[in-house]
Amino acid sequence: MHVEHLELKQFRNIEQLRLNSPGELHLFVGPNAQGKTNILESLYVLAVGKSHRTHGHREMIRWDQPAAFLKARVVKEGSTRRLEVRLTSQGKKVIKNGVEQRRLSEYIGSLTAVLFAPEDLSLVKGSPRVRRRFLDMEMGQVSPSYIHDLTRYNQIINQRNSLLKELGRSQTENWMMLDVLDEQLIECSAKLWTKRFSFVQILSRWAQEIHASITQGHENLSIQYRPSIPVTADMGPDELRDAMQQELTRIREQELYRGNTRVGPHRDDLRLFADGTDLHTYGSQGQQRTAALSLKLAEIELIHQETGTYPILLLDDVLSELDDSRKTHLLEAIRGKVQTFVTTTGLEGIDRETLERARIYQVRQGSFSEQR
Repeated sequence: MHVEHLELKQFRNIEQLRLNSPGELHLFVGPNAQGKTNILESLYVLAVGKSHRTHGHREMIRWDQPAAFLKARVVKEGSTRRLEVRLTSQGKKVIKNGVEQRRLSEYIGSLTAVLFAPEDLSLVKGSPRVRRRFLDMEMGQVSPSYIHDLTRYNQIINQRNSLLKELGRSQTENWMMLDVLDEQLIECSAKLWTKRFSFVQILSRWAQEIHASITQGHENLSIQYRPSIPVTADMGPDELRDAMQQELTRIREQELYRGNTRVGPHRDDLRLFADGTDLHTYGSQGQQRTAALSLKLAEIELIHQETGTYPILLLDDVLSELDDSRKTHLLEAIRGKVQTFVTTTGLEGIDRETLERARIYQVRQGSFSEQR
């Protein structure tokens, strides 16, 4: 997969940018707060239809402008695809080959991207919400049906939470509606669990192999999916549904008292272990960073395995956060395979061979000038 052309208008602090990018490696260099991250964000939005930095559309539109436009020409397996995202204060439109896509699931997959930002170094020690979002974003890129199921699941959770609050305050006696929502929640939960268990098993195999390489075989990394109720990867759909039904029945009074849904995929977690030690609780900073790097590199290989093509890689100021050993492993792992876009405040610490094959851009206040 390769981005041949990128065009931005009124996006963040970028008034206008046209970037022809036939190269393998692109380095965007400049001080902080100049707009380097914005170009990576634009590529991520073109890939998944949403930002990794904000939930709102207005924040991505340049100050005092009514709309922002993002366009890319992408080559995938010999075919060219034209992608476009239009942002306004009312919402967004995603367009593929000139046709607006009504569902995001019909758009995602045209461009796959792996983003590695400084906050991802806290992926291991961060909150369960961070790890769930990691799962959802990466699974969505390789499985459009997962996006559909997840969207439906979130809709059910919102409706069910509203109804639980009303029932708890005796503002309604619509118990039949709660039963209907329970049935829908159970069915959707079983689908998500099945897909997540499978995804994590594949991710764990890749991460284990990569982690062993980084640590020269001194540590064995394993990943465990931790559901909020006692369900396991070897359960079939009927068993998953029965387990969820029993748990909802058991905690109904608690949910009515609290006014929200207490169990389900939205409450699950992902945990990483090195030689059996939980890295979230007991891992050193070095171990946590190595595990996070292994996860990101595993993403690249998993996407390639599932889609037959490598994603683009977006490195947002992470080289300065990695020591020389991890930095070298990262650059060697992607060399010759993945089109990579990197932001950095300086070129110190990047080896000469890497610099010689890179296209380098200076960034100042949203303007980009190519150095070579």
